[in-house]
Amino acid sequence: MGDLVGTAVEGTLYFVPQTTFARVRELNVPKTERAALFADLCRVNALYMIARAGSGHIGSSFSSLDLLAWLHLEELRLPKGPLAAEFPARTDGPRDIFFSSKGHDAPALYSILIGLGRLDADLVHRLRQLPGLPGHPDVGTPHIVTNTGSLGMGIAKAKGMIFANRLAGREGRVFVLTGDGELQEGQNWESLVGARNHKMHELTIVVDHNKLQSDTFVAQTSDLGDLVAKFTAFGCAVKRIDGHDIGAFAAALSELSAVKDRPHLILADTIKGRGVSFMEHTSLESDVSYYRFHSGAPEASAYTKAAQELIDRINKRFDALGQKRPELETVERPAAPPSAVPQRLIGAYAPALKSLMDDHPAAVVLDADLMVDTGQKPTKDAHPTRFIECGIAEMDMVSMAGGLALSGNLPLCHSFACFLATRPNEHIYNNATELTKVVYIASLAGLLPGGPGHSHQSVRDISALGGTPGLVMCEPSCEAEVPMLLRWCAEATKDSAYLRIVSCPYVVPFTLPADYQPTLGRGVTLREGKDVTIVSYGIVMLSEAYNAAELLAKKGIQAEVVNLPWLNQVDGAWLAKTVGGKKHLFTVDNHYTQGGQGDFVAAALATQGWPAGLGFTKLGVNEIPVSGGNADVLRHHGLDAAGIAASVEKALAK
Repeated sequence: MGDLVGTAVEGTLYFVPQTTFARVRELNVPKTERAALFADLCRVNALYMIARAGSGHIGSSFSSLDLLAWLHLEELRLPKGPLAAEFPARTDGPRDIFFSSKGHDAPALYSILIGLGRLDADLVHRLRQLPGLPGHPDVGTPHIVTNTGSLGMGIAKAKGMIFANRLAGREGRVFVLTGDGELQEGQNWESLVGARNHKMHELTIVVDHNKLQSDTFVAQTSDLGDLVAKFTAFGCAVKRIDGHDIGAFAAALSELSAVKDRPHLILADTIKGRGVSFMEHTSLESDVSYYRFHSGAPEASAYTKAAQELIDRINKRFDALGQKRPELETVERPAAPPSAVPQRLIGAYAPALKSLMDDHPAAVVLDADLMVDTGQKPTKDAHPTRFIECGIAEMDMVSMAGGLALSGNLPLCHSFACFLATRPNEHIYNNATELTKVVYIASLAGLLPGGPGHSHQSVRDISALGGTPGLVMCEPSCEAEVPMLLRWCAEATKDSAYLRIVSCPYVVPFTLPADYQPTLGRGVTLREGKDVTIVSYGIVMLSEAYNAAELLAKKGIQAEVVNLPWLNQVDGAWLAKTVGGKKHLFTVDNHYTQGGQGDFVAAALATQGWPAGLGFTKLGVNEIPVSGGNADVLRHHGLDAAGIAASVEKALAK
């Protein structure tokens, strides 16, 4: 432990203990200065949490921290209870609620709650770890009142809370923080109409208007136009402020409190990455073409430079207030464990997509603000006129793809699986009923990465889309299978297709046979075995199943491992032949067991007449996914190699 003095050392991580926050809360200084200091201390901890976790969202956390600090220190009214000793001025009267709709600012909110003593101090070390703090807000965390999900839900949830207060005769305000990229989702605007009709003066919406979304500037993606005029037209009382001028924020809240016939909205102009000069999107170092501090952890040198800048400014603030400089604590940055070279399916997808576009002049790529994360940038660079950026508006994107397909084009829609399969689900079905062809590429599929939390762990997309007529769902098991399945989806079938891709790198213990070519409904054996058959798909579960088979072999159980890339189409005759003579059939889903590939496998085999004496067990996710490190998440759900092997042994022992 030491004071905030000297030079930050590379390889060392710095965080502010709760004792320092407690001292700052008691300072007899102007409230706005105290909140600004509190916000900077929280920036140190948010940066620490992200660096230690290895992932998170710096830009969105830093842009919102000045707003969050004032709200939580001075504005929110809390009920009587355990917090009375800490906040005597905030324990009487009604109960106010705050939550973030955008979700990417979770490290900022956690740092605020830790600084207030409302979350355990030890949780500063456990962002995106199990057990610990999930990557996106979740009600399982104390003082988090709602989960985040697809963007745009927040205002509607706040309205529900206000209706509940009115029904119960309770007084209380609800504050919702949204992002400006989030405003591309139409649900926000639907929600505002009802809020105005019901004169919801209890609702205050704060827009973190930092001008950037995942890939680049909001204006370049889907220009929102005159937001003051728009929000006013939708019935809000609007104030526009500098979101880093805490005094202006306080004044706007005070002025709006007099408005009793409509919702309040504060458009807070902020800077993404605010507080660290080279992370701010106004800095040339931040690479604003594709803002590089949106997600992920900073490299060691960038972390040290950022920590030093924050420490220096905090020291100057304390000096100016005539206060003793605060203390902070340090830990050594965890070293990355050595491992075999992993395969990266998105890395394989990027050149495969470009090659496909080179060969098909009628193909058009559509993106939902995830161009970099889903491997589309080489295609955009090569074919800019056939690349359509749709922004954070999946329903609009999918219906636009339907129009392209009706006009003779081959549209390829890209987003994360958690958003692509569900939010525009009806639109995908509508396209299918028109008997046209659209290819949907769903990245970030399945249980991993575990850090972002269940809002991003797509483990229900097979069930959501598996029954759609004329839609084939498939998933590659390794880099080599990516271009094969993409070409199959685009060229070998007249039906629409859903290509499900795991985004995190993974070590693959198997290779596909040299002569392998995808055949609809049929799989390929990766490992021979006479006792049981394990059917699975994808880079994560096939790798774990293969490693489980190696563990089982040491106990005298010979397990055949089959890669079946087809998620909702299974050739029953092929399957019956494959499992012939086996004692047991296991399926391993990177998905909930209900509605996953295992159900389609069982149905296909049943049509052939179930083989006498063949046992059957479905393995997969059986509860809401936990958030944490990848190995911990797999272990928790019993889907690592040891867990799969144990399930096989248990089933055979019955």
